[in-house]
Amino acid sequence: MKILLTGANGYIGMRILPQLLKMGHEVVCAVRNEARLSVDDDMRSQIKVLEIDFLDAVVENKIPRDIDAAYFLIHSMSSSTKDFDEMEAITARNFNNYAKGTNIKQVIYLSGIVNDENLSKHLWSRKNVEQILYEGPFSLTVLRAGIIVGSGSSSFEIIRDLCEKLPFMITPKWVLTKTQPIAIRDVVKFLTGVLGNEKTYNDSFDIAGPDILTYKEMLHQYAKARGFKNWIWTVPVMTPKLSSYWLYFVTSTSYKLALNLVDSMKIEVIAKDDRLARLLGITPHTYMEAIDMAFKKIEQNLVVSSWKDSMISGRFNKNLEKYIQVPKYGILKDEQKLKIDDPKRVLNRIWKIGGQTGWYYGNWLWKIRGFIDKLVGGVGLRRGRTHPDKIFAGDALDFWRVLLADKKGKRLLLFAEMRLPGEAWLEFRIDKNNILHQTATFRPRGLKGRLYWYSIVPLHYFIFGGMIRNIAKNNS
Repeated sequence: MKILLTGANGYIGMRILPQLLKMGHEVVCAVRNEARLSVDDDMRSQIKVLEIDFLDAVVENKIPRDIDAAYFLIHSMSSSTKDFDEMEAITARNFNNYAKGTNIKQVIYLSGIVNDENLSKHLWSRKNVEQILYEGPFSLTVLRAGIIVGSGSSSFEIIRDLCEKLPFMITPKWVLTKTQPIAIRDVVKFLTGVLGNEKTYNDSFDIAGPDILTYKEMLHQYAKARGFKNWIWTVPVMTPKLSSYWLYFVTSTSYKLALNLVDSMKIEVIAKDDRLARLLGITPHTYMEAIDMAFKKIEQNLVVSSWKDSMISGRFNKNLEKYIQVPKYGILKDEQKLKIDDPKRVLNRIWKIGGQTGWYYGNWLWKIRGFIDKLVGGVGLRRGRTHPDKIFAGDALDFWRVLLADKKGKRLLLFAEMRLPGEAWLEFRIDKNNILHQTATFRPRGLKGRLYWYSIVPLHYFIFGGMIRNIAKNNS
């Protein structure tokens, strides 16, 4: 079959893409920016990529007519605290209009469990998108999932941050809300299992794991799985806004995502039946099994995708490509260069920068800068990086965003997503003479920006100088 995969560079899209290829399908990936599709050369040679923003006006003949089925995996919850529901409705209507020019027989939509009468804005929006897609010129299959647990998922990473960092927690009463988590592995099984299955056409199914747990129980079970204890007390006075700030400062989530998650955490998310699991012969994993599988992937450095690499985890939703040309005028620079003996080894060190590796010099200073950034509403350092030694354009890298990762051309270009009175780039490049160039470029915004730069020039002298020396040194 020829499959259209929208949201291909998202958390779910990156999980389902390799499975569709293994099943022998021809896959057309629809993304906003082709450069941000984080796949290796081998996988890229097996797919076709279309650049489409479903928020923009429909362009005729943009999607191939001979598409057999499509996955609708576009969500906007984390990009806004106010109008994400309107954005999601627009994308669904535009998708329907695109589909009119194709032969699509089935569309598969991953939604949320919406069995409670009082829905959060997030869950109401999911249900509204379902209704819009049902109006499209195709058969619709809707999978309604609860909390998805897997390496790199936003829910798992939030639980992980809370439990690993806070053995004692005073929490709002929403931690007593019941939910029914599902392993990411099972979500992928359901998504691929319904493909082309006419028994699932024009129907909506709940998908969930076997455990019905409160968020408090999920936190306790995570601690048990990791071999330690945690103590949790609930109080009725923590407002949604205060709860959101709590999640924002303690975990790696963005404030926008935290606010929308807290709004949804007040609603019970429990499946009404297991029709689809019986139809497809799938036995979902328990919550504890999902945690165990997630850590096996983490320990083996096999995390396929992470929500942190989504653009909504930082300051920009799109158009990062306009920053790929580093400005030459009206800027301030710190330039360092060193002759190196082993370009391959140095390049590998550059490709491991950030995350657990750190920044090769003054890591405690980087951590302080990250803490200050978090205090003023920035992303901080908690995003880390998804892979220990692989980098793709669009990846999050602590409080930087990868603009260009060209290992063959020996160049890495980062753009700062920290809060700054200006714009900042950090570039590493090895030239044909085996000279390592390290350049920090800052385009200040007014007098405040210039004062900021000159106030930290002494720190730059030590940090950037030490960083290039340690990257270039002989030991591995």
